[in-house]
Amino acid sequence: MGRGRGFSMKKLDKLILGSFIGPFLLTFVVVDFILLIVNMLKYFDEIFGKGLSFWIYAELIGYFVISISPMALPLAVLLSSLMTFGNLGEHFEITAIKSSGISLVRALRPIGVFTVFLMIAAFFSNNYLVPKVNLKTFSLLYDIRMKSPALDIREGVFYAGIPGYSIKVNQKLNDNDLKDIIIYNHGAGSGNLDVTVADSGRMEKFFNDNYMKLTLYQGTNYHEERGMRGIAEKPIPFNRTTFDENIIIFDLDEFQLSRTPEDLWSTNRSIKNISQIKLGLDSIRSLVNEQQFQNYRQAESIFPFYSRTRNLDPLDPIMERKAMADSLRAEMSRKERREMDSLKQVLGDQKKDTVVLDFKESLGVTLDSSGSLPVTASKPANPRVDSLLQAKRSNRSKPLSPQRRLEEAMVDNPVADDPDDRKVTLTRTTPLTDDERELIDSLVNKRGYRSNALTMALNNSRNLKNNFQVKKVQIDNYQREFRRFEIAWYQKYTQAFACFVMFLIGAPLGAIIKKGGLGMPVLVSIIFFIVYYMLTITGEKWAKEGVTDPLIGTWFSCVMLLPFGLFFLKQARKDARLFEPDFYIEWWKSIQKRWKSSASKSS
Repeated sequence: MGRGRGFSMKKLDKLILGSFIGPFLLTFVVVDFILLIVNMLKYFDEIFGKGLSFWIYAELIGYFVISISPMALPLAVLLSSLMTFGNLGEHFEITAIKSSGISLVRALRPIGVFTVFLMIAAFFSNNYLVPKVNLKTFSLLYDIRMKSPALDIREGVFYAGIPGYSIKVNQKLNDNDLKDIIIYNHGAGSGNLDVTVADSGRMEKFFNDNYMKLTLYQGTNYHEERGMRGIAEKPIPFNRTTFDENIIIFDLDEFQLSRTPEDLWSTNRSIKNISQIKLGLDSIRSLVNEQQFQNYRQAESIFPFYSRTRNLDPLDPIMERKAMADSLRAEMSRKERREMDSLKQVLGDQKKDTVVLDFKESLGVTLDSSGSLPVTASKPANPRVDSLLQAKRSNRSKPLSPQRRLEEAMVDNPVADDPDDRKVTLTRTTPLTDDERELIDSLVNKRGYRSNALTMALNNSRNLKNNFQVKKVQIDNYQREFRRFEIAWYQKYTQAFACFVMFLIGAPLGAIIKKGGLGMPVLVSIIFFIVYYMLTITGEKWAKEGVTDPLIGTWFSCVMLLPFGLFFLKQARKDARLFEPDFYIEWWKSIQKRWKSSASKSS
């Protein structure tokens, strides 16, 4: 009995899954095509009319199809699951399944398992396939944008598509034969001073359409020199040349599609997987930390009086991050140095010795018997100065007397070669008298020392404020880019999880609506997809502007729609008639009864 029930369950799973796969593939293709058209319309003026081959457009369309598939999958799951269970409900197959003792949740299991595997495949696609396709899409789209429009010379209109020339043709016999031609040569940048007029001509492309040969017949070339517009200017030379046949070669390199190296797009977050995004986040953190560290150093340098005896040290997290970044930078420099040393070792010893010997001889240095540079010992010019310097290095931490500081200042800033010639003025130790204080104060006030000090302090404060504002703008830009990297990271999970959320909404809703086909399911799917898209855009905007955390902003749409799916699942298990007027009439009557009963009890 159990074996027969298991066999029937397998047949039921195949029936439900088979009825889901077909609509899913169909809706995925339709939705992907609609999103492709919407996406292509944004670049319509930039990519069409360039004279490109069919395969270039096919390559670009293929890239677009893969890059927009993460957005098409949730809508395809929603629409196909709604259509599948709507058809089952419309033909009373769900009623038959429930009457046989199988719950609705069990009937949803085959499509749910398929959706889970689809969600995993969507995640790997978002993390590995889509970034590579985005790289190729950006590169190809940029090359198409930079390509000049196709060569299209029309009758009676000046054509300036060829750089340096302006061509007008009054009549075109066919695509190649022309009549009544006027050509302005602007290659010298001197205006309309070089004009060619011809009765007829013929255009021919050659060398894989990289060049065009324009053969002119029965014409005249007019060339006038550019005048200097002086008072005593000599007559300007004017040349007129007639010809029976004249050939002009045009370079059509601007009309060819040149492919840009893909390495130029290596910093875009849309072409990175999760591990690469994490590296980008770490680099942005280091940049922000460096700007914060520079703020402390600039503030300390602007207030030298404060920093004479104290240090304006950055916070511990900033110093730790700075130390880690410096260690990584030092390790990279050591690695590059080792690579350079290994390259130098490839050179022969004889060549290296010859180069060193020539260098030493060019400097006029004589080698000793061992072949090394001689070492010359220098004798200090003054033993007292040398002793003071040595004592200064060894006693940095000890407090110095005024006399000792004065002697060190004499060593650091000598004014004469002989210490006896230096004039040393020692300060007295007795306090100043009142008359001396008044004299000093009068000198400070009269000579403007106080006002100069205030002006200098004000200028330092303004410079510090301006530097802080510049650094603040830079840090804000880094933090905004940091949030965008985080959004790109979390989107790889949310776009995949959205497939399961849409299944949780579509399948129970189809069982409630009990309408198949493309009528009611399409309408309901579009409504929920618009809600999902608006919530996604809103959450991402909040995250980009820093209103909320990027984790909350990216998961906002899924978290908001998940309760709807659970609610619809609960109502579908009870066979609720949410889309029938009788359901709401009964609900309103029950509310009125409760209100009347509560009013009677209170009276």
